[in-house]
Amino acid sequence: MLLMNKAIPHIIKFPKIGDNTLGYITKAENSELPFQIKRVYWTYHTPKDVIRGHHSHKQLQQIIIATSGTIIIEIENILGYKQEFILDSPDIALYIPPNHWRKIKFYENTVLLCLASEEYDEKDYIRDYTEFKKLDE
Repeated sequence: MLLMNKAIPHIIKFPKIGDNTLGYITKAENSELPFQIKRVYWTYHTPKDVIRGHHSHKQLQQIIIATSGTIIIEIENILGYKQEFILDSPDIALYIPPNHWRKIKFYENTVLLCLASEEYDEKDYIRDYTEFKKLDE
């Protein structure tokens, strides 16, 4: 059996500074994160109810934030344990360690921001669910 990263998916609450009259700012600094950021990307204009993801990573760690709108993320570990997380505020995020399959459901006008621990490497992806399930063997 593949040794899993001891980290588990979990919600990160970032500080929200401001008020309703002036608005808010939320920050994330490398010193506060479980990894150093090496890549940042975002998805937008994804049609409502589209489900993206459908992959896992061998090494990459991610922090996912819905900077606008709502996303529901289903995470599955190699043992088949599933968790669902709702991201609907820009001051909360989801940490996803390696070896976790993800499905991401988008709602209308959602912008997903991803902070990644590594630069893009296609070889780090597991895009076949059957291959992902074999990690438990």
